Amino acid sequence: MPTFSAPDGTDLAFHVVGTGKPLLCLPGGPMRASSYLGDLGGLSRQRQLILLDLRGTGDSGVPTDPAGYRCDRQVTDVEALRRHLGLDRVDVLAHSAAGDLALLHAARHPAHIRTLTLVTARARALGIDFTHEHRMEAAALRTSEPWFDSAHEAYKAIWAGTATDAEWDAGTPFFYGRWDATAQEHAAAEVAQTNDEAAEVYAASGAFDPSATRAALAALSAPVLLLAGELDGGPRPHVAAAAARLLPGAELSVQPGGGHYPWLDDPVHFTRTVGAFLDRAAQPTAAVGTSGDVNDAAEGLAEG
Repeated sequence: MPTFSAPDGTDLAFHVVGTGKPLLCLPGGPMRASSYLGDLGGLSRQRQLILLDLRGTGDSGVPTDPAGYRCDRQVTDVEALRRHLGLDRVDVLAHSAAGDLALLHAARHPAHIRTLTLVTARARALGIDFTHEHRMEAAALRTSEPWFDSAHEAYKAIWAGTATDAEWDAGTPFFYGRWDATAQEHAAAEVAQTNDEAAEVYAASGAFDPSATRAALAALSAPVLLLAGELDGGPRPHVAAAAARLLPGAELSVQPGGGHYPWLDDPVHFTRTVGAFLDRAAQPTAAVGTSGDVNDAAEGLAEG
């Protein structure tokens, strides 16, 4: 298992899966070990996945100062890994809460970003977040599911901040586009993979300065893909579209039937979408998306 040293001396680990051009993958959670990403639905057949275990998770060490868990302070970890890999420019994929980490890293080191892929990602770094209403909007799309009645009250309790452990378990199906055996096994591993102490610090006060980040990213030349799930409550496709409009030339893709872990819901669609974006971005004359692309992709599905 390869390791490298963060600027503060914390020993950090990463895992290498697959072959091809490197794709640096940042896990969400927040602060969940990268193992939950698996091989991203088979994307490892197209790219060599470099899966970073954020500090205090998976095989990475625990920092001396817990304040180091704050999202903006982990930007130096990502940059240290880029340097360790010897890559002048890097393709970055971030899932969920790691969207904020990837955005902050791109804002601070734009010249070192080749492409940025944000998968069902947060964008608090841009001043955009999803709300209780967004969660309930997504839940309303699942009324035909056989588990809906038993899960809905629990899901409401989760976002009201009153959920018990049993209610968290009961509401979990809403996070997946398909609540099948694969999803259930994936969900069962979450608690053991997550550093709750670190998660509490990740988005602490001072982590984000949206106006400064938006200004820094306004000149980002790297192609950006935002992939949203049709059924995901965080973010809803129209929230992802709002984030995309703040990033020059960003593309939005909405995966039909996708939840918060779209590579599990439809691996073929997911890998085809991300792979095509990365291949297209690698072409010297490739045209990046426009705000029109964002609006077209979001139409219909985004307001569902």
